[in-house]
Amino acid sequence: MGATDRMDNGLFFVRVQAGDGGRAESGGVFVLRNGRILGGDAFHYYVGTFTGADGRWNGEFTTRVHTQSDLAVPMFGGHEVTVTFSGTYEDAAAEVEGTSSAAGAPGYRLSLRRIADA
Repeated sequence: MGATDRMDNGLFFVRVQAGDGGRAESGGVFVLRNGRILGGDAFHYYVGTFTGADGRWNGEFTTRVHTQSDLAVPMFGGHEVTVTFSGTYEDAAAEVEGTSSAAGAPGYRLSLRRIADA
């Protein structure tokens, strides 16, 4: 699987882990389409943008709460935050490191795996 010249459009499973090595993690989906990010998980939906070339990409997305819960602590603390990220990609997968606008946030590691073409 070699690097493509851009981040391809598709539906991706996204795994988000706290960057501080803690056990917090979440799973959801990203739809990447022509430089736009749309997606979500059990508590948040994501809206953002990205650019990429030669196996490297970067962008940002904002999380917004769609479901409140007293039973679980959502990855982003149940708050609206903006995550800025950069990393690498191949044809069907990507790895990125992200930082958040939330005060005291640990940063994030995101892994994406293509599950369908767009």
